[in-house]
Amino acid sequence: MQLIPAKLKRLPMPILIAGAIALTSNSLPALAASASFGPGNPFYAPSTLPFQAPPFDKIKDSDYQPAIEAGIAQQLKEVEAIANNPAPPTFENTLVALERTGQLFNRVMNVFSGVTGANTNPTLQKVQEIETPKIAALNDAIHLNTKLFHRVETIYNERNSLHLDSESLRLVDYYYREFVHAGARLSDADKARLKKINEEESTLSNTFINQLLAATKESACVTTDKSKLAGLSEAQVAAAAQAAKDRHVEGWVLPLQNTTQQPDLTTLTNRSTREALFEDSWNRAERGGPNDTRNTIARLAKLRAEKAQLLGYPNYAAWALEDQMAKTPEAALKFMNAMVPASTARAASEEKEIQAIIDAQHGGFQVQPWDWNFYAGQLRKAKYDFDESEVKPYFELNTVLQNGVFYAAHQLYGITFKERKDIPVYNPDVRVFEVFDTNGRPLALWYCDYFKRDNKNGGAWMSNFVTQSRLLGTLPVVYNVANFTKPAPGLPALISFTDVTTMFHEFGHALHGMFADTNYPSLSGTSVPRDFVEFPSQFNEHWASYPQVFQHFAKNYKTGAPMPPALEAKMLKAAKFNQGYLFTELLAAAELDMQWHTLPASAPMQDPDVFEKQALEKTRLLLSYVPPRYRSSYFLHIWGNDYAASYYAYLWSEMLDDAAFQWFEDHGGLTRANGDRFRSMVLSRGNTENLNKMYNTWLGKEPSIEPMLRDRGLTSTSR
Repeated sequence: MQLIPAKLKRLPMPILIAGAIALTSNSLPALAASASFGPGNPFYAPSTLPFQAPPFDKIKDSDYQPAIEAGIAQQLKEVEAIANNPAPPTFENTLVALERTGQLFNRVMNVFSGVTGANTNPTLQKVQEIETPKIAALNDAIHLNTKLFHRVETIYNERNSLHLDSESLRLVDYYYREFVHAGARLSDADKARLKKINEEESTLSNTFINQLLAATKESACVTTDKSKLAGLSEAQVAAAAQAAKDRHVEGWVLPLQNTTQQPDLTTLTNRSTREALFEDSWNRAERGGPNDTRNTIARLAKLRAEKAQLLGYPNYAAWALEDQMAKTPEAALKFMNAMVPASTARAASEEKEIQAIIDAQHGGFQVQPWDWNFYAGQLRKAKYDFDESEVKPYFELNTVLQNGVFYAAHQLYGITFKERKDIPVYNPDVRVFEVFDTNGRPLALWYCDYFKRDNKNGGAWMSNFVTQSRLLGTLPVVYNVANFTKPAPGLPALISFTDVTTMFHEFGHALHGMFADTNYPSLSGTSVPRDFVEFPSQFNEHWASYPQVFQHFAKNYKTGAPMPPALEAKMLKAAKFNQGYLFTELLAAAELDMQWHTLPASAPMQDPDVFEKQALEKTRLLLSYVPPRYRSSYFLHIWGNDYAASYYAYLWSEMLDDAAFQWFEDHGGLTRANGDRFRSMVLSRGNTENLNKMYNTWLGKEPSIEPMLRDRGLTSTSR
């Protein structure tokens, strides 16, 4: 099972990024006057398109900044009116009122965040640079507002006598904990210090994102010698030529994906090309110059430790995990550490088998990271008579989408899909589908943007342009983004089974957003802890290989013939191959994240390369042949995407998802009854109740790690 990062933004109070500069009502005129904003701006009023979809045909780059600043000013004014309300605090005049604030700000920021992640340009990056500290200031101006917190605290203390329904009680608890977590109880002096830390942290995080985007583009592997690409298919060579043409360079370009290992390393036969491609990936953000991220992340780690100390915690992880399912870094580390021995032992066993192949071929070298996937492919071929190139003709992207992803969702939940050509998009690669519920009523709008571009962040993710809320009368507008190789013109988009799994994964997030059915936007859809949010997505991956689904979409793109059962069996059997390596690289990244974020404030600034080596040694994961899935210097999740101290969430959620799939198998598998139960008890509920209780009630017991280890092939019974 390949785990693909999903980028999800959490808007706790229609707010986005943590950080601060001073914002008060006195700053409103200057803020609002800094740019022109009026009825001509497409964000001025809710969109008139179906589902309030963004009017991308009308939005210009110049529209974002004035709309963001007007949104900041408007929300601050709305919040101050609540804080200064002379009436005694009530649930309606304080918390429900807060839920209604920031609608202009959300309208523009949901779109701005989506476009800057998937289709950015220098103009938008400059807007990010300018607006990030202002957006951060809004967050602190709300959470550190003494009068507002007093109202929230009063309602919290009286909550048991207010006769509220369960979702409303959850909102009371949510707001109180959010304010306390953000520093509402600090002294004025400490609040001032926190604002400065938050301002610098948010600015550095944005700097990291832009540095990494540029570094990844600049570090792409380039060659003018076609023979260096031996082993790649004609379609892959054509795509490399097109990438070079798009960049206006001679020869062929192999763009980098966000992970350490690159897909082309599996088939490139020229060892020097493999080494060059790996080194380009490994050193992408450590080449010196303006796009070297090491100073940025060292300062970020230091700032976060100082922030945690100011808030009364021993380290940043202790602060960050307080509202997660794991609760403490100790619990997360215990969970991860328990899996290290089995994972590294399997990786060591795999290394011996790979080295034996190299020796048998008189290679004369010890296996290196750039060799692993190439020889692992040969080993898999020898063990299972399986070659990835054999199956790609059966995975044409649109067929996988229509007959796989959509088919599984229809079988489980009864929903249907219709492509909309009349909804404007931000890039020609983007497609839009309207989603209909079982009764035929419109449920959601869903966008997919699957192909890699140089102006797109790496990885794959989901988020919302519009969040579901009965209070606000909004239905969800959800999007998925990925980085699959775009075929040359006229050629089909043939993808790997890993890419197929990515599509199912991200659509699992999309279902979580589309099925949201809550009153309050702060509790809707994917607004859940990090170590729960990956559960619905990883669970949905299982349907990619489920026989009924797989046989429905795995058809040869030329003939329409289904994949031969023998080839299907080989592929699925081979899926557990190399799991020691794959699980170890994931564990290494998760442990590395936790080591960075358990640094105390007293620790000096760290040299990232030295720290990384020491951290991996400490966790028994420093293996020369298994580098971490992400190196510290390009670990976008933890420095730029709100997964700081939370990358373990992919592993934690995998435990939840494998136990969940076992439940489905025990109760009849892919049935509407099972899907409807899962939707009603989990996917629709958002953050409206305690997540541990929600999950255990649905499952009927607490989860264990055994199904996960078995699914990974890391137990003796699964070999």
